[in-house]
Amino acid sequence: MTDQKSTLRHRILTGVGIALCVVLVPMLVINCTLLIKGWTSKDEVPTLFGYAPMIVLTDSMAGNNEDNFSGGDLIFVKTVKAEEVKQGDVISFFDPAGNGTSITSHRVVDIINEGGKISFKTKGDNNNTEDKLPVPAENLAGVYTGFRIAGAGRVAMFMQTPWGLIICVMIPIILLIGWDAVRRARYNKKHEEDKDALLAELEELRKLKAGSETTTDADISAKETADSSPKN
Repeated sequence: MTDQKSTLRHRILTGVGIALCVVLVPMLVINCTLLIKGWTSKDEVPTLFGYAPMIVLTDSMAGNNEDNFSGGDLIFVKTVKAEEVKQGDVISFFDPAGNGTSITSHRVVDIINEGGKISFKTKGDNNNTEDKLPVPAENLAGVYTGFRIAGAGRVAMFMQTPWGLIICVMIPIILLIGWDAVRRARYNKKHEEDKDALLAELEELRKLKAGSETTTDADISAKETADSSPKN
């Protein structure tokens, strides 16, 4: 019963460790990659294989459509050329009304082509009016792929803070390493105990065998003595 409980506990902890790795490791890799690319290319949106995760800060695109998302979600956009954007697409762009670094994700309601220069009129699905300024093609960051992870944006933002790195990355790694060390120590201890038990059993068998051989030799000697005794 004790072995069954130990095995069940081991499986549960192993499953939790695997789940933490599956969730945290990709997010850590993505965050580190984006941070490095953000430092090296400050004027561009950092991407990974042509895709960029975006953290949604407001509910301007909240709604019931499949391509809607809310504040706190993590969305993924694909880098495309301005000519590939279609009316109705949801695009992420450097907001021309912003500070030059803030990125907004809104739907394209109209495409303007003046003398070969493309710009986009945009609007948040949850907003009552269109955005004041058209978005120049050079401000385009990408087109929303339709893939989002609800609430993951908050986690991603938290992981970029010192406390987030400690709680979401360092502590799980330390716990996994500690558990692996404990598991190995328990395994080695049990292995040694089994080895000692086996050696003790072998020693007992040797003693029994030696005792049996001694008894057999004594019986043979007694028989030989009896056979060699003079008979009347």
